[in-house]
Amino acid sequence: MTTERWAAIGFLAPLIAYLVAFYIFPLYRNIELSLHDYTPVAFVTGNARFVGFDNFIDMFTSRTFSTALRNTVLFTLISIAFQFTIGLGLAVYFRKVFPLSRLLRALFLVPWLLPLIVSGSTWAWLLNSESGIVNAALRMLGMDPVNWLVSPDTALTSVIIANIWLGIPFNLVVLYSGLQNIPGDVYEAALVDGASAWRTFWSVTLPLLKPVAAITLLLGFVYTLKVVDIIWIMTAGGPGDSSTTFATWSYREAFGTGNPEFSPAAAVGNVLILIALTMGAIYLRTQRRMDAS
Repeated sequence: MTTERWAAIGFLAPLIAYLVAFYIFPLYRNIELSLHDYTPVAFVTGNARFVGFDNFIDMFTSRTFSTALRNTVLFTLISIAFQFTIGLGLAVYFRKVFPLSRLLRALFLVPWLLPLIVSGSTWAWLLNSESGIVNAALRMLGMDPVNWLVSPDTALTSVIIANIWLGIPFNLVVLYSGLQNIPGDVYEAALVDGASAWRTFWSVTLPLLKPVAAITLLLGFVYTLKVVDIIWIMTAGGPGDSSTTFATWSYREAFGTGNPEFSPAAAVGNVLILIALTMGAIYLRTQRRMDAS
């Protein structure tokens, strides 16, 4: 082989090793787990019974499946919609320099900087039925308190609100960076043409921000799809399964009970992986179309 070919192999080798070690092997291992009956004893002995697609059949026929599917869709779509919309609004607002703009922009990053266990515990305290600040405010207004975290009607809404709060800083930072790359003369031309602020946003800002917006939505989707900590800290997926998503269902099967069920947890995890890969493929296809046009 030529020197150039050896050099190419040398540059590619670390990348291939990284992909195999941290992507391909874990994916293979997760699929293997879902096709066997792994128990804590089986992990020690290395002898797990092959069950084929039984774990997937049990998952799809479980009463939890339809509830988890519904909750996952609602949790993901509502969270992303509000995170992106609020983040975009703040990014456009902070594009203008005004007194204390940098300080306010930094303060909006606080939810992103806090450990998730702190954020989850804080929201659990705020929404506590007996001693929470939210219910205290409702009582002061003469309204009845709400069982935010212990009622099946409000548990999912509560964790969605907390997750929206957590995701706004990420959307703000990425979209603000995208806005900084839009040339100022484009806005000057729109101003000369007499375009209103609303018209400028729809005809100038949004079209030029599409590539950044697309990757923001994709990353937000993948992150929200796998959220466990904030839900587990606040409601543990309950009461019942009212706030259970695929991610919390998988975690509960593996670690949330006294009898770990690693193989069913892996089966649920594979569904999440498939959804994430599908969204990634859709993004790549959309990006190619945008580049071609």
